[in-house]
Amino acid sequence: MLRIAFVASNNGSSFRAISQAIHRGDLKAVACLVVSDRPTSAALKYAQEEAIPSIYIPTQPCEDTADEALRWELQNAEAELIVLSGYLRKLGPRTLTTFEGRILNVHPALLPRFGGKGMYGRKVHQAVFDAGESVTGATIHLVDSEYDHGRAIASRLVDIDPSDAVEDIERKVMKAECDLIIETVRRVSCGDLKLPL
Repeated sequence: MLRIAFVASNNGSSFRAISQAIHRGDLKAVACLVVSDRPTSAALKYAQEEAIPSIYIPTQPCEDTADEALRWELQNAEAELIVLSGYLRKLGPRTLTTFEGRILNVHPALLPRFGGKGMYGRKVHQAVFDAGESVTGATIHLVDSEYDHGRAIASRLVDIDPSDAVEDIERKVMKAECDLIIETVRRVSCGDLKLPL
């Protein structure tokens, strides 16, 4: 079965969605590790409640040390696919090189618009709202050394109603994100999407 590791800073919504899909039997995969750069993240707490191996790896004071620690933990867990689930930092060169083509990120907009440094969470939805967009969505892309920059491999459109507030957009996109990442991971686990991507 496909071994998936997750890297999250806060809630880890896509991690939770995938974990629940595995428990339901909708995905033939194993959540083998959860890593967070925040010791009190909700993702770590959820992992502990679900008896999924988890670890806190601080990125300060030395990002190089953190990169090596993350690479080692992912290799030690025998991770075949890594999913960034609201991870707010760039991955280091050792991790990127070791797992090239096997790291996915879920972004809550249609890239390349509304992406890049500082564009995460509600900030993205606020920017979409302020721009008066009628359509937004979710994008899954390969991770490289830049924020929201790697090749997009899947996306899903989300219509915005004229009456939608920022919170409504966020709720709709989060649902689309979770559905899309489950579908994409299912394609990887079935061999429809070959690794490395």
